[in-house]
Amino acid sequence: MTNPNLALQIQTLPDSPGVYQYYDKEGKILYVGKAKNLKKRVSSYFNKIHDTAKTNVLVKKIVTIKHIVVPTETDALLLENNLIKTLQPRYNVLLRDDKSYPWLCIKKEPFSRIFATRRMVKDGSEYFGPYTSFKTVHTILDLIKELYPLRTCNYDLSKSNIDSGKFKVCLEYHIGNCKGPCEGFETLEHYQKQVDAIREILKGNFKESMKDFKRLMTSLAQDMHFEEAQKIKEKIEVLENYQSRSTIVNPKITNIDVFSIVSDESAAFINFLQISHGSIIRSHTMEIKKKLEESDEELLELAIIELRERFQLLSKEVIVPFEVDLGPMIKITVPQLGDKKQILDLSIRNAKFYRIEQLKQLQIVDPDRHTNRIMAQMKSDLRLPVEPRHIECFDNSNIQGTNPVAACVVFKDGKPSKKDYRHFNVKTVVGPDDFASMEEIVYRRYKRLLDENEPLPNLIIIDGGKGQLSSALKSIDALGLRGKIAIIGIAKRLEELFYPGDSIPLYLDKKSETLKVIQQLRNEAHRFGITFHRDKRSKAALNSSIESIPGIGEKTMLALIQHFKSVKRLKLATEKEISDVVGVSKAKKITDFYKVVE
Repeated sequence: MTNPNLALQIQTLPDSPGVYQYYDKEGKILYVGKAKNLKKRVSSYFNKIHDTAKTNVLVKKIVTIKHIVVPTETDALLLENNLIKTLQPRYNVLLRDDKSYPWLCIKKEPFSRIFATRRMVKDGSEYFGPYTSFKTVHTILDLIKELYPLRTCNYDLSKSNIDSGKFKVCLEYHIGNCKGPCEGFETLEHYQKQVDAIREILKGNFKESMKDFKRLMTSLAQDMHFEEAQKIKEKIEVLENYQSRSTIVNPKITNIDVFSIVSDESAAFINFLQISHGSIIRSHTMEIKKKLEESDEELLELAIIELRERFQLLSKEVIVPFEVDLGPMIKITVPQLGDKKQILDLSIRNAKFYRIEQLKQLQIVDPDRHTNRIMAQMKSDLRLPVEPRHIECFDNSNIQGTNPVAACVVFKDGKPSKKDYRHFNVKTVVGPDDFASMEEIVYRRYKRLLDENEPLPNLIIIDGGKGQLSSALKSIDALGLRGKIAIIGIAKRLEELFYPGDSIPLYLDKKSETLKVIQQLRNEAHRFGITFHRDKRSKAALNSSIESIPGIGEKTMLALIQHFKSVKRLKLATEKEISDVVGVSKAKKITDFYKVVE
């Protein structure tokens, strides 16, 4: 691939379902496609020569790739259909006709009919879908037919027509598929109750229907009608496997613009979805660089005005995550649940993905800038006087007071600096006293750095909350470093950050990069400390065990430790294996000793 910018765009695509759009150098749309995995699908265009000349020509013309992330493959299929019809890309041919996906209609009329259609008529009828295949639609209609006996005729069943005896029941009535509302054998109230139940099923809310069927199944089974009960059981299974309609298209939401924002300390990312006749017809994400401390509200208002002008949007309603001021002519909706909330969540998701891709691209192209951004973010989040370019984190490891050790890990520019990691054996503390151990280790670490005139860290992190932080502070005070190095404690349970002299902890956003760096430091310190502790404990156990064998001296003991590593392995070794290390006579002493012990 000759275009490095294009390679970068592909490299940072998400591994999620979605729709991709290819544009040429003039910004004209070339192609719209769907994918189960955006990164794999788009990459496949560029890593081989294609069988058709048309595809090879298309690939040569691609300059920009845009995409929209969606929750499922079905959503991707539906969205692809919408966009192809709206944008009419040059290289798409399959969906350029005006064929649309099928819907299920509950007709607005007395004794409502329920049927499949490709055409929506705005007469107050309700439409559910769209569905990606007629097979699904027929399955649902068959289910409805089995669950509830509804009419299939197209008579005008007004009260006057029924009362005058205009209609006669048909074969459907005689075979039990219809209760005969045309002759007044079924009341409108009873019929509409069934329609209400069907409406809930189509929405995906079928708890009540399930309860009714389960009651009926139990009743039939108790009356020994097992065949009928089995049929009801099959209906319940079909209901349990039925999926609700797609998020992507909803006929109730027409001509609305959706805006969402995701921001960090340097930029805001605003996603815009245009909904027309219940379908997403456009998605666009823009980045706004922050100059001062602008709020998300200010930035979103600015972006909405810009995007409405750029795309000449005339909608009277916008969906946003919080209240904004756009003047009296535009209705502001901040949804809390339902279909509008789902579409807002989809917009937020796309803004987040766009931000992640931009950061990945920045990391690849300009790693220093990426590091600088994280350092600036940490300085701001942790209220530090300087950027924490050099961080050290301490962790204690002891099990029931044995072999107390501690670990110090070092991060420079947000990344582990493993050559600077240090292990400590706790020397002055007897028994399992974590606080005293922390005080000793912190003192020894910084006394040595001061004595050797080594650079001090910008931030110290103590793993263990308030008590551990207080112990570490005693050593910092003793060395006269209070105020010269920032120090915080992190409690494991709720990821609380404690500051000296402040009883109220700081809670960072669980998704913030600052917290992720701190968690990485803490986990690394824990791993490093535990590894050292295990090694030391094993050697101590081996030492104490071998020391009690008569006739085995220090030199033999060291040879055995180096070879077998643990008491368990030494016990399991044969006399021959041991004699290969320390000779025949000593090997016999060792095996005899362990036989007696056992």
